Amino acid sequence: MPPHANDRPPPERFLALIREQQRGRLKIYLGFAAGVGKTYEMLQEGQRLKKQGVDVVIGVIETHGRAETAALIDDLDRIPRRRIEYRGVVLEEMDLDAVLKRRPQVALVDELAHTNAPDSRNTKRYQDVQELLQAGIHVISTLNIQHLESLYDLVESCTGVKVKERVPDYVLSLADQIVNVDLPAEDLQERLRSGKIYPRERIDSALNNFFTEANLTRLREMALEEIRFILDRKRQARDAESPTPSGRVMVCLSSRSPKPQILLRKGARLADRLHAPWYAVYIKTPREDLLRVEAATQRRIADALALAHQLGAVPMSYAGANFADAVAGFVREYGITQILMGRTQRPWYRRWFGQSPLDRLLRIVSGVDVLIVDTTM
Repeated sequence: MPPHANDRPPPERFLALIREQQRGRLKIYLGFAAGVGKTYEMLQEGQRLKKQGVDVVIGVIETHGRAETAALIDDLDRIPRRRIEYRGVVLEEMDLDAVLKRRPQVALVDELAHTNAPDSRNTKRYQDVQELLQAGIHVISTLNIQHLESLYDLVESCTGVKVKERVPDYVLSLADQIVNVDLPAEDLQERLRSGKIYPRERIDSALNNFFTEANLTRLREMALEEIRFILDRKRQARDAESPTPSGRVMVCLSSRSPKPQILLRKGARLADRLHAPWYAVYIKTPREDLLRVEAATQRRIADALALAHQLGAVPMSYAGANFADAVAGFVREYGITQILMGRTQRPWYRRWFGQSPLDRLLRIVSGVDVLIVDTTM
């Protein structure tokens, strides 16, 4: 059963965290699409906290012209935004330094996945939020499920939309409380038709593209699944000091890895579900010698390992005489229990002669699950 509003933790629990803890705490209102009411509910909580004597300020709020949301701003203190001129255009961003200087008990910071204007101290808003938390300022923020890095490929395959602004999954795990802001797809479409989400001229396009019933239903399912998993993990954490890792995950990369980003995101989600450490391993065989790999390929490998680090992996290189022997050596040395590899298409003439690297790997390792991932999506 999906979580319901009456299953949510009462606001008083977050208030108790604020008063009992010295370090900054993070609360996220999580939704599945624009218009479900994340910012509205965040502002309502800001109003409630203020009435209970908490020093609350608005770091940054995006009303998107929604009158109901804008009406909740007036009674709250606001930090003026920082204005940045970039290529003749004036952009406005949260003034991080001003919020730090003001040192409120709670800062409301909308749209966690937002990309800051060029020349900002931090590239992303979630990095601004991390600075606030480190300074002992509690933060309430908002996020849509499609902005999680590990869901990028799944969201694209389901909706056809390439989500540009994304946050690493660990950011969601930083939250002390997560509130699911849920709404049936049909109700959200009705809100859109009535002009409560986008201006009139954008409604038809939105309904025919991103806001189709199929897209919204699938995104809603993703949000509910993520919430269920988070709640299960928190229950396990209450029952034990820390979840018992279920093995170790290895994601195999090479210079010929097709779309390594897809492989890495699937590895991240598998490791997260298993509470397992994971490694993104660039397998270096004699054919992978830097003198034989062109500069563009080297950059692609470096980008893949950087993404792996962002997703929470330990990026590594491991050398061997051939692919299968190198992977088997890493498995034995690091106690790997799950291996993820991308599907590759061998030329027909090579399939006639000898074993494939996968065949050889399966023959020389045992007690390990090998998952072949389709990266052609």
